[in-house]
Formats: sequence, C-alpha cells, structure tokens
Amino acid sequence: MENIPDRASNVVRIHPEYTVTEEPPLPLAQMNLFTGEAEPVPIEVSGTDEEGRERVLEEGISMVQTQDGSQIVLSGFGIFLSKKSERLIVRSGKKSIYEFPLFRVNEVVVASRGVSLSSDIIEALCERGIRLSFLSGGGRPYAMVTSPMLTATVLSRREQILAFADGRGLSFSKRVVEGKLKNQEKLLRYFGKYLKKADPGHFEKVEETANRLREIRKKVGPIQGKCVEDARGSLLGLEGTAGRLYWEAVKEIIGEKVEFFGREHRGTENAVNALLNYGYGILYAQVWGAVLNAGLEPFAGFLHVDRPGKPSLVLDLVEEFRQPVVDRVVISHVNLGQVIGMKEGLLDEETRKAFGARVLERLESTETVAGKKYQIKSIIQMQARRLCLHLRGEKEYRPFTFQW
Repeated sequence: MENIPDRASNVVRIHPEYTVTEEPPLPLAQMNLFTGEAEPVPIEVSGTDEEGRERVLEEGISMVQTQDGSQIVLSGFGIFLSKKSERLIVRSGKKSIYEFPLFRVNEVVVASRGVSLSSDIIEALCERGIRLSFLSGGGRPYAMVTSPMLTATVLSRREQILAFADGRGLSFSKRVVEGKLKNQEKLLRYFGKYLKKADPGHFEKVEETANRLREIRKKVGPIQGKCVEDARGSLLGLEGTAGRLYWEAVKEIIGEKVEFFGREHRGTENAVNALLNYGYGILYAQVWGAVLNAGLEPFAGFLHVDRPGKPSLVLDLVEEFRQPVVDRVVISHVNLGQVIGMKEGLLDEETRKAFGARVLERLESTETVAGKKYQIKSIIQMQARRLCLHLRGEKEYRPFTFQW
C-alpha cells in the first residue's frame, strides 16, 4: 500500500495502445477502487481560479479550495451535496450553486452544521478514494468516511500492534518528542529573528527559551526501556516541561496584541486558543486521512495512551506538525493584527473562513525533505508511510522538522 500513488488525484490514459501525441486527444480516466478499473472522465477542466481563497457561493454559504483543487472545505446551513455524472454538485434548495469534477478532488470537508449529502455522492467519493471529513464548529473532526479499500493492507497493522510491546514503539515515541521539541525551538527562532531589532528585550527571552528547549531535547535520547510503557512518564515529563516554556515564549512573541495567558484546550473562550484548537482540528483530519491511507490503525498509538474514542496514533503523528502548520499561522495571524471574532465562545464564521483558508494554504506550501521540496500535505502522507517502514523493521523513523 505504501507505494501506491494517490489515486484520487492520479489521472491516466485508458488507451495504452495509443500514444499521447496521436490525434484526436484521448479521454482521461480515474481509477475506481472497488472494481480496480479505470473509468472515463467525461469532463476535462483545464484549471481553477480559486487559488486557495474563500469563495462565497451564496449568502451564508462558502467554500475554501486548495490551490490544486484537491481539498474542498464547505460550510453553510441548508446546503446539499450530490453527484451528477462525474461532478460534485453543491445545491441550495433546488438551485445548483457549485459544480466540481471529482477527478480533481482528494478530500471533501464539511465544516458546519446543516449540510446534507446524498448516498450517491458518498458512494462516488468512496469508490474514488476521496475522503469525506466532518468538522465541528470548534474545528474538531468528529467523523470521516473513507473506502475500506484504502486500508486493505494488514501487515502494517499487525506489526503496529506488536510494536507496542517492544523497542519499535519506544523508538518511535522518542522520535516524536524530539521532533516536536525541535520544531518548537525552530519556530521560536523563526519569529525571534523579527524581534531582534524591533524589541531586543523580548528577543533575548525568546532566544533563551529556544536554547533551553534544545537542552531538554538532548535528554530524550538517553531514555531507556524495553517498550514505550517503561518510558512514557519520562517522555511526557520532558514534553510537558518544554510545552510550558514554549507557550511562555509565544506570549513574548505575541506581546500585548491580544490576551493570551497560555495554552488551553477544550472549552476555552480565549481567542488565541480558539484559533489553535480550530487549526489543530483541520490538521487532525489531514493526519487521520494519512494514517488510514497508509493502512495503519488510528486508535493504536504509542506515546499517547489508548482510550475509547481517542485516535492515539493520529495524535502521535500530529505532534511534529503542530508548530510548522498551525502555530506558525496563528502567531502570524495575531502579529498582523487580523481580527479574531468570537461568538458564544467559538470563532465566528468570518474568522473560521479566513483562518481556515490560511491553514489550508500552509498545508499547500512546500518544505524540504532529503534535499527535495514537497507540499506539507504530501509530507504528512510520507511520514505515515515512513512509520509503516519503521514498524516493519525496514527503516528507522525520522520526524519531520521544518527549515526556518
């Protein structure tokens, strides 16, 4: 499964006896996961003019589309999603307000209440390996619909369960903590460089914290144990200490632009924490999809303890992407003085749209891995597959760290 390309965005010719230079142009095709056959795509679209920006489809109904058209985020009470031919149709009442060819879609995210779907569109998305994710008003993913064919590989899952009781699980957990601490340090240095001249006092505090995080990270390697259970307390202790230092430094970077007393999770009414929680929700959905695509069990993690309904492996893999994807966007959002509207303890609709679009743009941006540039959303997929190799004993896991 690890070497199979993303079929949802892979368009191939279905007439191998002809070359692509022959006339007339040959039809495009999209792979059907259920039948294993290439199906013709009757509608060709040369491009899109959305470029990752929010588009208002109708009053109260909006869409955010990534630059390559692979991910669509829809919100608006009373809209209905259906399928016509090879297109995703968005309707308001009986009126069609948006259409998009399915062969360009990799994921559809429903980000508000009051959205209805036909069984036909659900079947079409599953057939094509296109994930359908649902986010709450606070940005937390509460459901995901995907084809069972994407998780048909069982070897990785078997090794995943066995790895919990041996050194593979411990090694992965240590790499997760090291990666998170390194990205925390790098993000502080990234924003600290802008403070060096503008505010030397705050810069010195941020730089000092970055140095302390580097020293804490050095303590992860020597931790010993036969399995992750032997070392989880020590790892979480270092992570907790680093987290407290990191968020104090974030307060220094934000300054007095907005009220922020530190990291809070569920139930927060603080604007910065609301942004963080909403951004992490989008990131969770992306990582969860990568875990499923790699054939792994999302509820069998290593560093995070198992509890009913808790996708602990997803939470493990999320850790190395929090700072380069979400925290970076949140701090920039605040420092640029952009509005953070709140309504009844949650981000208001306008803020969710604007901020959600920026998180999606960040997922579309590129970072360097092994000397090559990849979109971050592709790196997330790569890391899930790298974990598979690690669990099968083929390759040591290395966390993703961004360039600052």
